[in-house]
Amino acid sequence: MNYTTQMDAARKDIITKEMEIVALKEKMNVHQLKDLIAEGKVVIPANKNHKNLDPEGIGEGLRTKINVNLGISKDCHNIEKELEKVKAAIDFKAEAIMDLSCYGKTREFRQKLVEMSKVMIGTVPIYDAVGFYDKNINDITVDDFFEVVETHVKDGVDFLTIHCGLNKATAEKIDKHERLTSVVSRGGSLLYAWMKLNNAENPFYEHYDRLLDICAEYDVTLSLGDSCRPGSLHDSTDACQVEELIVLGELTKKAWEKNIQVMIEGPGHMAMNEIKGNMMLEKRLCHGAPFYVLGPLVTDVAPGYDHITSAIGGAIAASSGADFLCYVTPAEHLRLPTLDDMKEGIMASRIAAHAADIAKGIKGARDWDDKMSKARADLDWEKMYELSIDPVKAREYRESTLTENEDTCSMCGKMCAVRNMARLKEGKDISLND
Repeated sequence: MNYTTQMDAARKDIITKEMEIVALKEKMNVHQLKDLIAEGKVVIPANKNHKNLDPEGIGEGLRTKINVNLGISKDCHNIEKELEKVKAAIDFKAEAIMDLSCYGKTREFRQKLVEMSKVMIGTVPIYDAVGFYDKNINDITVDDFFEVVETHVKDGVDFLTIHCGLNKATAEKIDKHERLTSVVSRGGSLLYAWMKLNNAENPFYEHYDRLLDICAEYDVTLSLGDSCRPGSLHDSTDACQVEELIVLGELTKKAWEKNIQVMIEGPGHMAMNEIKGNMMLEKRLCHGAPFYVLGPLVTDVAPGYDHITSAIGGAIAASSGADFLCYVTPAEHLRLPTLDDMKEGIMASRIAAHAADIAKGIKGARDWDDKMSKARADLDWEKMYELSIDPVKAREYRESTLTENEDTCSMCGKMCAVRNMARLKEGKDISLND
């Protein structure tokens, strides 16, 4: 039987190989998964040209996934160094990588990225359009924009971030509404500038069907970008953000009419008490489509520690319905992240995602913690390292300080509660003073 996309297959009652793989990973009945894909509540980003992809699902009832941002830019265009980050991100168990390249040999990097990556790949084509054509933003044509989109999907990109919701009406809200940080989305600001300078409608909004046809040909998931995401606590949940979200909900339904899989991108910076309401609002206005959030960062005053502010917000967001977390590194707002920054960001996001999965009752999530607790109760250090989210760091910390007793750590020594309770249960002397 023939089908164009994962959603098309699901609606035709076809089980694809990607569905089978994801169902196995998620410990879910494959027919239940198929039904969620048919409804648009789960997506499997899987470009037909990404040959070595190990597919993942994103959405309702599935483990929370995380994304890592990478790419070459004018200040850092060493392809080999950036590919080292790619290898590390895969080793650190990120489920997705977004290529945000905007300078130099972007296609060479993108093709190498797709070729070497078993994880799903996303891009923001408008970044590449500016660098590829080397034109002023106002001189880029509608056909130029779509030519770049087609190039990206032909290269095997699994999902595209396109800021389709920034139409003229949304732009008017930005002009009238007093924001502290205006438009902080790079892609959104570029489109906003193009629209203003050309006195024209957003080409991706005006020619949305053309975009959908490209996505359908290669089974590319559309990640509807949030041009108006808040860049500060002051701007969260304002008229601009909500106006765009309403438009994204309308565009979601249009995409589904053509069997195109859709994710919705969201905030941004946001106080903790607003997060749950925002997750509910997105699911309501966008008809249950998977929600992909950057953070949210729960305070604006922690440069150098924004992987922590993001992980706090991400855990709350995911436990309240978000399905996909974009990592944030300690370098956010300051500079391009190093390899160490990237690792810190990935681990913080993975912790947030797993904590949320426990709260959501995702099948198998708590089992991991129970196994770790059992290893601790048994003082089985090798098992503890094996089960750690970062085995290397766990081993390094424990082995950095010699201990009197090999079965305890340097925190408690012979006063280790676990050791002594076990010895007492066995009828042994705990011998604290020996």
